[in-house]
Amino acid sequence: MALGYGANTRRNQPFILALVVAGLAIPMAAQATTATPTDRHRRIVLVSIADRKLAVMDGDEVIATFPVAVGATKSPSPTGVFQIVSRVPNPTYYRPGTVIPSGKNNPLGTRWVGLSEKGYGIHGTNAPGSVGHAASHGCIRLRNRDMEKLFTMVHVGDSVEIWGDRDARVAQVFGSDADETTLATAQVTGQGSGQ
Repeated sequence: MALGYGANTRRNQPFILALVVAGLAIPMAAQATTATPTDRHRRIVLVSIADRKLAVMDGDEVIATFPVAVGATKSPSPTGVFQIVSRVPNPTYYRPGTVIPSGKNNPLGTRWVGLSEKGYGIHGTNAPGSVGHAASHGCIRLRNRDMEKLFTMVHVGDSVEIWGDRDARVAQVFGSDADETTLATAQVTGQGSGQ
C-alpha cells in the first residue's frame, strides 16, 4: 500500500504539529538564559563611557581590559548597575521587520551578553572600526575576538557597571590620564553627565 496524503496523514497532524513546534523552539531555547554555579565568585564588568573601555574585575583585581564602542549621541548607553541575564553564542539579530542570522553580516557579531536593562547588552560587531567611538544604539560593542574572550570570563548573574562620569574608581581602573578629547566629547554629548 502506498503512503499518500489522506486519512492517515490527518490522524498524524497533531504529531506533525508537535514536531514543527519543537523544531522552532529548539533554536530559540539555544538563546535562552543559562544558569550559573552559585558557588562561583561573581565578577564585575566595569564600563567607562568617557574612556570607551571595559574592564573585567575579580574582586579588586582587573583581569582584562578591552576598548569598546558606546552609545551615539542620539542613542546613549544607559548608566547604572545591571546584571548579566543571558549569554548567547552566534546570536540572531532581531528588529521589527528585520531578522539577520548569525554570520559576517550580523551587527551583534559572534557573541551577545544581555543585560537586565531590556534591549541592551554587550556584544561583538560587524563594524570593528566603530570600536573606540560613540557609535552604537546604546549597547556596548567590542571587536569579535575581544568579545569572544570576554564571553568566557563572565556568567549570568555577574554585575555590569556602566559609568558616564569619570570618578576616582574609574580613574583607578583605567588610569588617570584619559584622552582630553574623549573626555571633552563625552561631556559635550551629555554622556559625561550620566545620560
